[in-house]
Amino acid sequence: MKLNGLEFIIIGENVHTTRVVRRKGKLVTNNADGVESIRYLDRNKKRRYLVIPDSIKKTQDYEEGRIKHVKIAIQAAMTEKNPHAGEGLEYLMRLVQRQLDAGADYLDLNVDEVSLHLEEQKAAMRWLVQTVQEMYSIPLSVDSSNTEIIQAGLEAADGKVVQTMLNSAAPERLETLDLAKQYHTRVIVQAASVNGMPENAEERVSNASFMVGKALDKGIAIHDIFIDPVIFPISVDSQYGNHCFDAIRQIREKYGPNLHISGGFSNASFGLPCRRLINDVFMMLAIDAGADSGIIDPVTSDPRKIMAMDRQSKAYKLAEDMLLGRDEYCANFIKAYRKGELELR
Repeated sequence: MKLNGLEFIIIGENVHTTRVVRRKGKLVTNNADGVESIRYLDRNKKRRYLVIPDSIKKTQDYEEGRIKHVKIAIQAAMTEKNPHAGEGLEYLMRLVQRQLDAGADYLDLNVDEVSLHLEEQKAAMRWLVQTVQEMYSIPLSVDSSNTEIIQAGLEAADGKVVQTMLNSAAPERLETLDLAKQYHTRVIVQAASVNGMPENAEERVSNASFMVGKALDKGIAIHDIFIDPVIFPISVDSQYGNHCFDAIRQIREKYGPNLHISGGFSNASFGLPCRRLINDVFMMLAIDAGADSGIIDPVTSDPRKIMAMDRQSKAYKLAEDMLLGRDEYCANFIKAYRKGELELR
């Protein structure tokens, strides 16, 4: 996608088993049979319902008001004898189609929370990769915190047609870089270290440089490397935004235009109200700093609309002040939210 002349690579994030809908939200209702379900529109704009199974209702997430809807859909769809298999598949394909229509360049797939058992996770990743690529030509990003799950996804992916993405390689699992080379994928590398998460911009740059060096040593081309600077919630520390933006600027200066800088932008807004506004402003500031990619939901955060935001509006300025460390403890932002002064687009 072109943004102000810049080629911006969108990695769509929503086919992910951690994703939740609120149990008391507007998407959860009863179907025609009176069974608690998640309502949605299918690819033909027809109203349909994904039944919430009893197994989900026994979980802590459900008790606390969260329903992992992608997990429900995958578990239903990949089990042929499940009476809701067709519904689960349609639900997943609608998620995929919406991200395609919104301009996603890659589709990030993660099944880590589909099960507690590794073999079931690997089977789910194989099934999901095969199912999506049979129906759509969009490149896939195979995402997991487990190397074996990543390998299962890459084995199932048809990288001969379109180049797959590996998400992600980290210092504690450098063997994932061997997988990126073996399967000729692009790769997201984290700016973390074996000792933990970075504490400032300098550590991010140092960690990212280490991972880039390791990737280049494996023969991975620099234009196939995406750096994730590691984005933390601004609600935890007012300087987390500056740490990230400063790191992006330094990494871009060090490596030039060929290497890519991405990341999960929505991490910045965890724990705060008006998350979409915060995510959108964070994206603008990250692009200003030198990011040319993002792991985002393009359905709710359309990059073209984001770049056209009024930077003089009160809502934008409050979010920017918070993300740039000028609003300690997010006090002004939260006060404005409580007064109804944060209008969303």
